[in-house]
Amino acid sequence: MPASIHVPNHPLVQHHLAALRDAATPPQLFRHLVNEIAQILFYEATRDLKLKPATVATPVAEASVAVLAESIALVPVLRAGLGMANAMLEALPTASVWHLGLYRDHQTLKPVTYYNKLPNNHGLDVAFVLDPMLATGGSAIEAINILKRAGVPSVRFIGLIAAPEGVKALQEAHPDVPAYLGAIDSHLNELGYIVPGLGDAGDRQFGTV
Repeated sequence: MPASIHVPNHPLVQHHLAALRDAATPPQLFRHLVNEIAQILFYEATRDLKLKPATVATPVAEASVAVLAESIALVPVLRAGLGMANAMLEALPTASVWHLGLYRDHQTLKPVTYYNKLPNNHGLDVAFVLDPMLATGGSAIEAINILKRAGVPSVRFIGLIAAPEGVKALQEAHPDVPAYLGAIDSHLNELGYIVPGLGDAGDRQFGTV
């Protein structure tokens, strides 16, 4: 596996993925599981963020501490990435959230951009593209293209489940972008869905199956 592809073999990720895949899991539990897995992956993906020294006053004395030195944005791919963004905001409430609307044309399997809420003067250091499913890789690649064109210095991808085809496509298009994934599954079927996967992550989160 390429060095830029990270699949943490975390017991809680594996445990939550089992329930996430289950077709009988209701939307409210599905959203909770997305939250739990996304937060674990976010901690993995932020492990090497830069820090700077600071001083705070505790109830007892002044303390030398370290705080984040980089400005962070979460970029959920609408709509399925929203649940992941909520989880990460709980971990880092100071992060910005930039929404990107992309959908996959079911005829061509290519991404179509329908919403882009990226500010012109962002002053950003690191952006995390959030999309539960890395299937063909088209949406992730286009989201990263948009961020790079906007001048974002560092981009990372976080997803719950990937297909080998999507991982390969992402690597070929953006070899400099690390990806943090809960699992890499077997393959894509003829409709472009991940097998065994978990179905449509957006529909299952929001009860629109």
